[in-house]
Amino acid sequence: MSEHRLSRADARRIAVRAQLLDEPRPTDLLNVVRRLGAVQVDLTAAVAPSADLVCWSRLGGGYALGDLDDLFQERVVVELRGFLRPAEDIALYRAEMAQWPGPEPLRDWQMDVAEWVSANDECRLDILDQLEAEAPLSARRLPDSCVVPWRSTGWTNNKNTQRMLDFMEARGEVAVASREGRERQWDLAARIYPDDALVPAVPAVEASVERGRRRLSALGIARAKAVEVSAEPNDVGSVGEAAVVEGLRGQWRVDPAQLDHLGEPFRGRTALLSPLDRLVFDRKRMTELFGYDYQLEMYKPVDKRRWGYWAMPILHGDHLVGKLDASADLAAGVLRVAAVHEDAPFSSAVRQAVDREVEDLAAWLGLSVAR
Repeated sequence: MSEHRLSRADARRIAVRAQLLDEPRPTDLLNVVRRLGAVQVDLTAAVAPSADLVCWSRLGGGYALGDLDDLFQERVVVELRGFLRPAEDIALYRAEMAQWPGPEPLRDWQMDVAEWVSANDECRLDILDQLEAEAPLSARRLPDSCVVPWRSTGWTNNKNTQRMLDFMEARGEVAVASREGRERQWDLAARIYPDDALVPAVPAVEASVERGRRRLSALGIARAKAVEVSAEPNDVGSVGEAAVVEGLRGQWRVDPAQLDHLGEPFRGRTALLSPLDRLVFDRKRMTELFGYDYQLEMYKPVDKRRWGYWAMPILHGDHLVGKLDASADLAAGVLRVAAVHEDAPFSSAVRQAVDREVEDLAAWLGLSVAR
């Protein structure tokens, strides 16, 4: 099959449609999670937790804070690797869990991790025993009987129990049951994930391809290869169909289902996005397709920030047009808007649309706007 030739506008509209950010809005939360495939968990709540913002950006007033957690408590949505996913998608990870730390030949870091877990197997068994008896429990309430400490140059150094839980999650032994404040509460995976008999494992190679297909369906258009990241990759392999995008080097992969919509009128809308929204999460793809300059600045010193601690990207139609620097002051009952940064001067129509979204965001949070 010959490769598809797409304009930059075509590519942007494919991406926006795939992410359910066009008109009309979706109306069913579970269908949104299934279409997006993965919603990142991040508890930073300068405005609201990221996962809730992602859902509100799609559903608007049809989404209430807590609705996503209700699905989680009902176990129709589960958490894996820091992302909320449809519970049935666990079938696509079970073979990989059984192969942990990975198929042969192992990389050096995989061998190091396997050796560390093996050296501390008594700790792993102690954790399983305590969860069997007392779950759910946080990491700090679980035993650290490691004989070999975890060593790293980062924030996980000597955090033995937390690292063991991370590896046990990857092995399919434990799963997040709930959260209390910022702490994950753990239980045995068999109590959280769907029963193996109802959602059996998909063979590893087939599962990898299907995960790529679902990722492409959620993104609409993506690179076959991208910089490797943990938890939820940005690339899609060989799934979909080949495409080239006007003005961009290299080959892309496009979801065939989205190609059918290219001849239809594009019905865009204005949306305020979480900085972790999948439309913008792959910053390289974002820059290539949208020509948008953005970084999450929460870890920068205040005097080095251009747009704000948790500046929210602003989508208007098929363009990313600015950033909203706002914070929720729940005690005062206001959404404080420090600035609306315009990448290029807004027309009066765009400004009015953005203002409406800011008002809707405040109303959703039960706040008034303070500019």
